[in-house]
Amino acid sequence: MIKKVVIAAAGHGTRMKHLSKNKSKLLINVKHKPFLAYLFDNLLAAGYKDFILVVGYRADLMEKFLKDFGYKATVVNQFDILGPKEKEYGTLCPIKCVRDLVGKENFLAVYGDNLYSVRDLKAINIDDNHNYMAAKVEKEHPEKYGVLITDKNGFLIEIKEKPKEYIGNLVNTGLYKFTPDIFDKIPCVGLSPRGEYELTDAITHLAKDGKVKLKMIEDYWLDFGCPGDIRKVGNFLRLNKSGKTTKQ
Repeated sequence: MIKKVVIAAAGHGTRMKHLSKNKSKLLINVKHKPFLAYLFDNLLAAGYKDFILVVGYRADLMEKFLKDFGYKATVVNQFDILGPKEKEYGTLCPIKCVRDLVGKENFLAVYGDNLYSVRDLKAINIDDNHNYMAAKVEKEHPEKYGVLITDKNGFLIEIKEKPKEYIGNLVNTGLYKFTPDIFDKIPCVGLSPRGEYELTDAITHLAKDGKVKLKMIEDYWLDFGCPGDIRKVGNFLRLNKSGKTTKQ
């Protein structure tokens, strides 16, 4: 059983505007506690125990958050390892920073601004030789996400980021189970068109080797990115008691 989880929490969250002026958006309160606390609670309830929290912006407040709420995690400062955001940035960076800590273990990776049910977090705990990415059918606007192209056996062929034309409605939700093979693909990744190092580019390289399968989200996927999401997530949690098992 996989116990180790890498949580990406280095970003600022500028789309939260003034609310994240002096702290990470992950520490903005929803109901009575920071959004990040709900992710920790569901991960713990799903049986994960070994956390690596990759911080950057206002790392001091992240460490205070862990202390105040009693969560235990190994803290890694992305900016100390790779330099400031202006030097190297992107969704691949947290993975790049934890190679020595993860070693040869399988592990989960998740962005700190996403929330999933306990059931879905348990379901992706697949301790085999494949890599998995959690997927969801997005009926209304799949073009806003990374659309996943698969073969008939459920293996990933390609990720099309925000395609301009409709190519499918199966999208990436940002929850992953990786083997150490992911680290071998880091050198293959160059700067994306938006000037960042993208985790999905490394996953695409793994897919070319036939090493990535999809795992469907059964309950819900909540993204925490802009001010309107505070009320949206809060209402969802109020209606569904902590949001541990129910569907959206």
